[in-house]
Amino acid sequence: MNAADPTLSETSAASGGGAPTQLDGPSPLYMQIADILRDRILQGAYRSNEQMPSESELMTAFDVSRITVRQALGNLQSEGLIFRIHGKGTFVSRPRAFQDLGSLQGFGTAMREMGYETHSKVLSLRTIVPPKHVRERIECGGRVTELRRLRFLNRAPISLDVSYLPSAIGMRVARADLTNRDVFSVLENDCQIALGHADLRMCSTLATEELHNVLGIEKGSPILFIERIIHTSAGMPLEYEELYYRGDAFQFKVHVDRQAVGARS
Repeated sequence: MNAADPTLSETSAASGGGAPTQLDGPSPLYMQIADILRDRILQGAYRSNEQMPSESELMTAFDVSRITVRQALGNLQSEGLIFRIHGKGTFVSRPRAFQDLGSLQGFGTAMREMGYETHSKVLSLRTIVPPKHVRERIECGGRVTELRRLRFLNRAPISLDVSYLPSAIGMRVARADLTNRDVFSVLENDCQIALGHADLRMCSTLATEELHNVLGIEKGSPILFIERIIHTSAGMPLEYEELYYRGDAFQFKVHVDRQAVGARS
């Protein structure tokens, strides 16, 4: 990329005679530069896999030292927004899809609303005697339906989802089009069960042989594991899920409000 990059020109920072971008405020210069570049990436001024301006161009654009530029780029790299290729330069990372944990919403529905293409492949669907850890989490009686699905995002495998439902409900879910529909949608629309809330536990783990095979990642790669219990609107635990997401391609977000000190118990 040369100094005539329009994203630099917009800030009168191109080296062809334009004045450097003026930085002000109490935060360190490298943080201000990182903020400006982050905004450009998120707003699409720099597209996925596009090469960023060189360190020299950024030094001229912001009238700062090389170490300041490197600190700014280091911040963006740690956030996963850029990556570096030795001898070639700095490039914009492919944005990770994300799902908001503050809303109880099916994966397919959430991704389609954001413009992604998504579908599922049913790996297995069977009625089994519930394992002990499933019996401890939902009221399932003597048998449960176990549903194993491989979820795809833009035609690439993104997660392995394992769901457990009481067999009477699970058999009704099994008749639905699980390739293109979320289980949440089937429960609410086909089974007329109002969903209420979910309890989640999240941790990191490493890819097993099965995850290596179905997700197409190296064995031992980072995996985001989520254990989720879905409750009805009446508070009854209905569905237990074990979700295994690729750690390099997906993220979750949640909005958290600070509780007033006086409101704490």
